[in-house]
Amino acid sequence: MGFEPTGAARDVQLGKVSQEPFKVTLKPNEHPYMTGAWTPQHEEFTAEDMPVIGTIPADIDGVYVRNTENPVHEPIGRYHPFDGDGMIHTITFRDGRAAYRNRFVRTKGFLAEQEAGHALWAGLAEHPSLSQRPGWGAHGGLKDSSSTDVIIHAGAILSTFYQCGEGYRLDPYTMEQLPSADWVPPEGISAHPKVDEKTGDLLFFNYSKTAPHMHYGVVGPDNRLKHFTPVPLPGARLPHDMAFTTHYSILNDFPLFWEEELLPKGIHAARFHADMKSRFGIIPRYGKAGDVRWFEADATYVLHFLNAWEDGDEIIMDGYFQDNPVPRTSPDAWPGHERIMTFLDQNMLQPKLHRWRFNLKTGETTEQRMDDRVLEFGIINNQYGGVKYRYAYSAVSKPGWFLFTGLVKHDMDTGESWSVDFGPERYGSEPGFAPRIGATSEDDGYLITYVTDMIENRSECVIYDAQKPGDGPVARILLPGRISSGTHATWSQGETIRASQAALASRAGA
Repeated sequence: MGFEPTGAARDVQLGKVSQEPFKVTLKPNEHPYMTGAWTPQHEEFTAEDMPVIGTIPADIDGVYVRNTENPVHEPIGRYHPFDGDGMIHTITFRDGRAAYRNRFVRTKGFLAEQEAGHALWAGLAEHPSLSQRPGWGAHGGLKDSSSTDVIIHAGAILSTFYQCGEGYRLDPYTMEQLPSADWVPPEGISAHPKVDEKTGDLLFFNYSKTAPHMHYGVVGPDNRLKHFTPVPLPGARLPHDMAFTTHYSILNDFPLFWEEELLPKGIHAARFHADMKSRFGIIPRYGKAGDVRWFEADATYVLHFLNAWEDGDEIIMDGYFQDNPVPRTSPDAWPGHERIMTFLDQNMLQPKLHRWRFNLKTGETTEQRMDDRVLEFGIINNQYGGVKYRYAYSAVSKPGWFLFTGLVKHDMDTGESWSVDFGPERYGSEPGFAPRIGATSEDDGYLITYVTDMIENRSECVIYDAQKPGDGPVARILLPGRISSGTHATWSQGETIRASQAALASRAGA
């Protein structure tokens, strides 16, 4: 596993190949994000009846999905971990049993490089002119590796790319790759579209280097585009995430963006303009460009938001305010990788749990720090997206690295918090919240994460009781392969997935 001449998918229990073998040209090296817990995985598995420490709860039904970056070919120039080919991992729960699958996303770029037998695109750390093919999305020369986020909408996994990509879809149960989302606009979609569990709407935005620089749209539960509008910005920006409420979507314009005069030269140099304000654009869910109301706030950059909701004349939004969006180079970074390692180190960026209040009547913004600890990559019970919620679950990062060492549960009403440590040399993923069947409260369910244990040289799916995560795992499912670290994950209820798939099948057959 790891650095083999070919990769293959195999059914661990059934012994059959479920995908065609593919070429791997990556060579062993000492890159900090291609070794250790970030060692690429090149095997694809289908596994059932895996060894379990503890007992898989019988009262969860759904799918936990995670995306990871796994380079298949020797990179062109300097490698950045966000360049790696997207590999999606799913674990399906029902009736106290679990089934695991992992598959590469067969993007256009993945298939083109398979045909060529080598890398065709340079990555984030190199000049686009080194690429042998034009790229997709807002960054032009980059390959859309579909390796950033995953959501489940209209009965399918939607895999996204952080620089605005095409949107690749897979069946969450079989991992069969489906046709790409045909509603995606030419500029692509951003890394973090949102799903309103109550309506089935998918909300998205994109950004580009040409005017109007941003668009916003809504896709219905039938996977058809319902609404699309430009959202003009003053210039090229780098928004990464968004939030939503029952009636509104919240977009952003942060003072961290590419130097405009360098873009014509193909140089994407981002600078933080500390003398500028952050701006948040609040638009009715089906609003037009003229309906956007902009609110100013303290200068920062935000990678991820937790949730937002309406409260009288106010919209309240929680997320992770970076105290240090452009840190000095880390003195502990590996030589030759200083910039990459600095900007992947949450402890250098200093994100803190933060609350913004936007008064729709007065136009004023007020802000509040919710926790002074370095936290990021938070999740909630998705059934509370867009409405008042109480519990948040944030990731704790290892200093110097993009690795998650534990979780913090917050009671946003009382300010109480509880910590979970994954253990020595054990690194987890962004968790998913799985509501218990028949749940009676917001935190009545389970936290699910993949953990890579470097001491035991294996990966596990670990399940915690969300009401008392400090008691330790209720189950640890040993996976057939060791997962590389990655970025995002999600959870979706089985009942929701099956209902969506049945509705779409019925509509197609009508």
